[in-house]
Amino acid sequence: MSAAPPSPCIAICVIDPATGWCQGCRRTIEEIAGWVQYSPEEKRAVLARLAERRAATSAPAAGPRR
Repeated sequence: MSAAPPSPCIAICVIDPATGWCQGCRRTIEEIAGWVQYSPEEKRAVLARLAERRAATSAPAAGPRR
């Protein structure tokens, strides 16, 4: 059995109404509420989605077209 990863919470707990993600950790309300019940595999799956969400939200905005 593998160890469960720690919570990604960074204590900036504000849900963005546009995305439904926490502005601190990028989890949804459902992911936050379910974290303690998730198996280690489920937690790793959430963490993988968070990496994708961070990458998507940190992508540079498209500049003006010419």
